[in-house]
Amino acid sequence: MSIASAPDFFLTRVGDELILNHGQPTQPNLDVPKKRILVVGGGVTGFTTAWALLDAGYEVTIIAERWADPKNRITSQIAGALWEFPPAVCGKHTDVISLHNSKRWCMTAYRVFEKLQETMPRSDYLDHGVQMCMANFFFDEKMEHMPDRGQLDKFEEIMAQKDIKGVRRDGNIVNEHEVNHKAGVVDAYQHLAPVIDTDAYMNWLRFVLVCKGAVMATRRINGDLLEQEEELLAEYGADAIVNATGLAGLELAGDESVYPLRGALIRVINDGKMFPKVTEALAVTHDDTRGEDEDIVFIVPRNDNTLILGGLAQPHKYELDLTLDSPEVVRMRVASAATMQGLRPFRGSNVRVERELRSRPDGSMSRIVHSYGQGGAGFSLSFGCASDVLELIEEVELSVPATKMGCARH
Repeated sequence: MSIASAPDFFLTRVGDELILNHGQPTQPNLDVPKKRILVVGGGVTGFTTAWALLDAGYEVTIIAERWADPKNRITSQIAGALWEFPPAVCGKHTDVISLHNSKRWCMTAYRVFEKLQETMPRSDYLDHGVQMCMANFFFDEKMEHMPDRGQLDKFEEIMAQKDIKGVRRDGNIVNEHEVNHKAGVVDAYQHLAPVIDTDAYMNWLRFVLVCKGAVMATRRINGDLLEQEEELLAEYGADAIVNATGLAGLELAGDESVYPLRGALIRVINDGKMFPKVTEALAVTHDDTRGEDEDIVFIVPRNDNTLILGGLAQPHKYELDLTLDSPEVVRMRVASAATMQGLRPFRGSNVRVERELRSRPDGSMSRIVHSYGQGGAGFSLSFGCASDVLELIEEVELSVPATKMGCARH
């Protein structure tokens, strides 16, 4: 991908799906002024939403207090970023509506990421950091013998998804990966899954947005967005606001159900010198029926000869004070390396992709659309959530009354 060719791909919405295409998006009627959308939040959710809005013909301004930086990482960079169906590694989705939506959201992302890495080789000008990798999931019981059918139902749903490649359930996977017998692993399945190098991808995504005309402003917003909505719309000449601020939804959306899931990762050099180079992702997903919330194990190879080891999911822990000597980190440490930690934005009723249901102080309809609470699944849900935001923005334009989030947008 060269600088000149960078904008020669675009997203379109077909049904409730975002699809990646080559070429240039259809230009809107030039006699009709473009409408501007203000996106609050510079993480993967905000950036992906901004991309979809730009290709839909909107002008976009993105404001954030901080931007992705490999020397001072934001939450989106501190992620395992291994795609999972449904993406529930870091805390199980408990809300029926959210779980239903997450399944379609993550399949939208699967298809976009797969096409992205197929059509834009990593050796091009700027690496997008996306690769398709075999992901292996291990269990200490046969799925049929577990206390509930959650894992088995999930596998059967994966089998039913024709777009998920390389699906295989076989106990021999345990031996093929030489899993220590002391781990007690007896069942496993695998499939191809997108794995994202978060540093590279966020850098690439920002480059794409700039090429497509996004305006970025560094700024912190305090307080409830609803109370300052009219002022922000006027200041930025915007027609609507998208709140993609993650954990800050607690303050900016007045949402008291928002809370952090503290996580930590260890970065290990994966060059084949200290141990055989790991080329496939390995995971033991969290099961609420046994163990602690911290019992999440994943090993994910990155594009840059780095291995990501995790992880933790500690609810309501705001302090980023973990070290290599912290008991939680010691339990997952296998080599001397840097540790990264962050706060995944979670909600009591899970992901929120929904218009503001409260009225403005003057009683008029709000023009705010929310997209936050993705927890540790920001990358897996990014394109699906962005697709729903597009429809919600269209509702705002048409002055359609806001309704509570449901299982489908169409």
